Order: sequence, then structure tokens, then C-alpha cells
Amino acid sequence: MTEVVEREAEIAGTRVVWREAEPRTAAPVLYLHGVPNSGSLWVPFMERTGGIAPDLPGFGRSDKSAAFDYSIPGYTRFLHAFVEHLGRDRLSLVVHDWGAVGLGLAQEAPELIDRLVVIDAVPFLPGYRWHPTARIWRTPVLGELFMGSTSRFTMRFLMRRLKALPPETVERWVDQVLEDLDHGTQRAILRLYRSAPPDVLARAGGTPMRMPSAATRGRR
Repeated sequence: MTEVVEREAEIAGTRVVWREAEPRTAAPVLYLHGVPNSGSLWVPFMERTGGIAPDLPGFGRSDKSAAFDYSIPGYTRFLHAFVEHLGRDRLSLVVHDWGAVGLGLAQEAPELIDRLVVIDAVPFLPGYRWHPTARIWRTPVLGELFMGSTSRFTMRFLMRRLKALPPETVERWVDQVLEDLDHGTQRAILRLYRSAPPDVLARAGGTPMRMPSAATRGRR
């Protein structure tokens, strides 16, 4: 029977909390969450498939230091250190939304990635146009004001696409996000979005990846 346990360690100067399924498998799934979630998003999947799900720095119960580099390269460096700490030679990688920072790891260390699954992730593509909420977050002052006014109504609106999930599941996720969305997470979100203008997104996706992959994107 799969048991999901919580672990904690200081990795590359950052205190990191993650969930790990036991018993361990040879090539576990590394699940990377998006904004504004945490690794707890993946627990229902881990109970069925096993794997590992960190709270990325700035989110959940991991450190939310102002000194961390909340950018695609910054998270890529962190993920290299995290995987090294885990001591795993091979992983399957599943990324959602801003969990796409994991694509940097897949590009720089393809020998680590057995398979790749991309779910409704931030497109690292030329010409991508940010959605309306992201454009607000990318705007100085306005982004801070909007972020500071986040409420249950706002979170329900942002999660409106999750129509396939039972309402009680969405409400549980909203509760978790509102609990985690403190000043440190708000700062991480704003810095991450502001670190990624179109040219940066295009460069981040510029290296081909050769491992077996699947991608899905859509509203249903």
C-alpha cells in the first residue's frame, strides 16, 4: 500500500518541504505544481502512482526568502540541487502551469528524465501572450494591489476551468491556496511573472527535448 510522507531539508540554502510516496520506486514521478498551488495538489495522484512532489521555493511550506531567484533559471538551478539531494538517477517528470520551470531541468539534464508529461503548462514559445490576470501581475503597483485583494471569490474565478472536478475538491484546493498565499508567496508569484517577458519564454523553450513526451492543454 502506498503511503505519502512529508520530508524537509535545506537544499542549496533553501528549506524545502516535499511529499514522497513509500515504498520508493526506481524511477519515480517528480510532480511540479504551478501558481498559486503547492505540492499538496499532487497527493491524490501520488496515492495511486507514487512519486515526489515538492513545494517549490516561495510556495506552500517551503522557504519564501526575498533572496531566492524567482525566475526560470533560478528554479532550474534549484531543481538540479533538489534531484541531486534525492539521489535519483532517473525520474519521470510531470509539470503543470508554472511547474514548467522543470523543463529547464529536462533540457539541461535529459539523462535524468525517463518520460515527460506537460499539463496545461506555461508555453515556453515565441509570441506567447500572457492571460489577463498575468498581465495584471506583471504590472508594477497594479499587480501588488490586485494580489493584496485576493479573496475566495478571486480563487474560485481562477480555478473556474476545473469543471471536471467535484465542487468539494475545488473548495478544498481554494482553502489550501488561501492558507498558503501569504506575503512571501505573493512576492514569489509577482517576481516569477515579471521575470518572464516573451523573449525570455522563447529562449527557455529553445532547446529540443528527445525523451518520450505527452502534452495536454485546454479548457476541458
